Amino acid sequence: MKRKVPLIRKQTIGENFLYALVFIAVYLIPILNSFLMAEENVDFYNKVFLAWSIITPYLALFLFNNYILIPFLLNRGRILWYVITAFTVTTVAFALIESLEQYHVISDGTTGLGVLPHQATLADLAWYWNIVLCVFMFAANIGIKKFYESMQKDEDNARLARESVEAEMYYLKYQINPHFLMNTLNNIHALIDIDADSAKRGIVELSGMMRHVVYESTAERIPLSKDVEFLQNYIELMRIRYCQDIEIKFNYPNPMPLTLTVPPLVLIVFVENAFKHGIARKKHSYIHIDIAIEDDSVVARFENSLFQNSSSKGGGVGLDNVSRRLEHIYGDRYTLDIVKSSDSYCVTLKVPIENE
Repeated sequence: MKRKVPLIRKQTIGENFLYALVFIAVYLIPILNSFLMAEENVDFYNKVFLAWSIITPYLALFLFNNYILIPFLLNRGRILWYVITAFTVTTVAFALIESLEQYHVISDGTTGLGVLPHQATLADLAWYWNIVLCVFMFAANIGIKKFYESMQKDEDNARLARESVEAEMYYLKYQINPHFLMNTLNNIHALIDIDADSAKRGIVELSGMMRHVVYESTAERIPLSKDVEFLQNYIELMRIRYCQDIEIKFNYPNPMPLTLTVPPLVLIVFVENAFKHGIARKKHSYIHIDIAIEDDSVVARFENSLFQNSSSKGGGVGLDNVSRRLEHIYGDRYTLDIVKSSDSYCVTLKVPIENE
């Protein structure tokens, strides 16, 4: 079994890049200072190397704090141990540097090499001031690290929320499919006893519709023309089933803009609902569907007759699901108005235009 290599996150790269820039800039300051002072030759030994020897203990302590103390003590909640270890290591380090300064040999420029106490120290300040500076450096290190960790945490939370929304949307979308299939199969079952030829045509229509559901509706968005064609097939299937007096009108733009897209399996829910609650035996029934493009929006209007005995338990599953899907997709950029009276039911959906 191959061992999974952890990914290096961009926040970690950004944090380490910031640290590298800071210390590179600090190490370049002695050289740049010599150029700014218009010195003919850069005195690397007495100035640059001496300055670097002052900086290097801070770099070593920073690396120890950043890659050992913070990950293994502070991030694990061992705050007291972190404080004790950081203070002990810093104190010991600068105490050793202070004790070693008397043995450091440099050139005095006149008599050759000699020992100049307190002139060649690896840290120009007294050891306790170095500890104070390290405290500020460690605090800045912790602050920067927590800032990047907070950015990473926010990004992870946003990603998890996005994945949760996407998972719920897939669940809601495919929860409609069994609901749609169950209704359509019931329609064909009713046709078998009435007209076998019509039932066969209904199966052909259903096959084309299920091809749309299984293949084309898996995309996040589909052309509005495809969705309109799907609705037409469904309406024709309903015409085969219902032989009584039903007034069905379906108006849509012709020609249909090919680049105009909508979420799949949204409009069908309102059409299903219209047929489910808008038709009564031996009574004049009507279903009017209008799809129009108005300014920067697609407006779909579904109106049907309504009868007191047409309500059905569980009929709101599709409408509830599609409402939640629309909220996930559009947020507050859509409107869904439902007007119900004693003998009619009208749904108006308005969504912003989006092109491929």
